[in-house]
Amino acid sequence: MLVADDSRNRQHSIIGSYAAIGDSFTEGVGDPGPDGTFVGWADRFAVLLADQLPVLDAATGPAGDTHFRYANLAVRGRLLDQIVEEQVPRAKELAPDLVSFCAGGNDIIRPGTDPDDVAERFERAVADLTRSVGTVMVTTGFDTRGVPVLRHLRGKIATYTAHVRAIADRYDCPVLDLWSLRSVQDRRAWDGDRLHLSPEGHTRVALRAAQVLGIEVPADPDQAWPPQAQRGTLEVRRDDIHWAREYLVPWIGRRLRGESSGDHVAAKRPDLLPL
Repeated sequence: MLVADDSRNRQHSIIGSYAAIGDSFTEGVGDPGPDGTFVGWADRFAVLLADQLPVLDAATGPAGDTHFRYANLAVRGRLLDQIVEEQVPRAKELAPDLVSFCAGGNDIIRPGTDPDDVAERFERAVADLTRSVGTVMVTTGFDTRGVPVLRHLRGKIATYTAHVRAIADRYDCPVLDLWSLRSVQDRRAWDGDRLHLSPEGHTRVALRAAQVLGIEVPADPDQAWPPQAQRGTLEVRRDDIHWAREYLVPWIGRRLRGESSGDHVAAKRPDLLPL
């Protein structure tokens, strides 16, 4: 049986439903499934949640049914205000036992944004959510010290992360701390675009999310990666040029045109449904 527990002795509760809200990170970009849709850490985390519930027998429900329900409202490219406007009301309407709320990252990486201002708006959304759902799990930013371009925004991301932690303390929210997840500092945890996690990176985040709620997981999310050969300077430079041509230039172009990768994209699981 699944119980949510942390160092502040959070009240034990069975989690029978879960809704994820956010942007491309929570949608699962970088982790393609066999049907062409993205899987991602939230889908993988939902499986870990469902696995902790007792399976009902034929006398109490359909064979193999845990009655666990999952919705994923996240859409790539969404800014914080868009998530608050489009996804938070739906999450409140669904009223699941657990909501994961990861937002603000796309705001922070935009030039001229103020992490203090983004955090104030994030806190208003957290306050709203906590009045309507069982538990709200918030997510920090990644440590971008090893990520080209984004390493220069490390100070802004760290400031926002500090705000998220303080907000979590004020509203008694469990924290999915990605900043301290050392395993995602390895480049193999990231997709070729260097902005989204690889399948293995998403898996490690899902394992850490389960740990946050006191769930026993099948592997250590911070387990060391296998050794690999050191790359030469020429190979690194060649990869950087390829990345800039294939990903950075198109990303800048969309920003200049006012476009988003999430234009015309809808949530992949807008309802609480069985896995």
